Amino acid sequence: MNIYETEGFPNPLRIRIALAEKSATDKVVFVPVDVMAGEHRTSAFRAKNPDATVPVLELDDGTCIAQCNAITEYLDGVFDGPSLTGASPKERAVIAMMNIRAESGLMDAVGAYFHHATQGLGPDLETWQCPEWGNKQKEVAQSTMAYLNEVLVENEFLAGDHFTVADITAYAGLVFAEFAKVDIPDHLDHLLAWRARVAARPSITG
Repeated sequence: MNIYETEGFPNPLRIRIALAEKSATDKVVFVPVDVMAGEHRTSAFRAKNPDATVPVLELDDGTCIAQCNAITEYLDGVFDGPSLTGASPKERAVIAMMNIRAESGLMDAVGAYFHHATQGLGPDLETWQCPEWGNKQKEVAQSTMAYLNEVLVENEFLAGDHFTVADITAYAGLVFAEFAKVDIPDHLDHLLAWRARVAARPSITG
């Protein structure tokens, strides 16, 4: 199977971590997409993903799966190893809930700030910006950081006592936040400690 991606971008990072957690990095072929040159907006790439975003998983039968949550769901199901998305209905529901909160409140909010309230990827790619919206989403991201800190007062990980896709999403969101200069406030001790623990995992250190 192929994974079309731009290495170093936050959403492809989520899939690379998931693959490493499942010990399956060597089971896929990474195909680079030159986003800075607009390759993701070509008709050839849009035929694989009309959203014009990376990453995209292409199966051997030609099926293309976009969106990180959908890709991770597939990878979690086909490869051995600890489940990232949950085994029981309760686990799956709690993990999905926390993953959505991390994605919408942190990853997507930081993305909105980066693409709307900064130079983002440059004028050739940032064809429409609303700085007011971007700055509002920066506030959302920082509010979500505070919320996640409170969750981590009682839990080792975001959805309980083991590492899941919710932790992957939140970690990638914080990596993106650091790049976009959206700092984690110093008083969020639990979030900072969690970030350090996650950053030390073999799936991230390589």
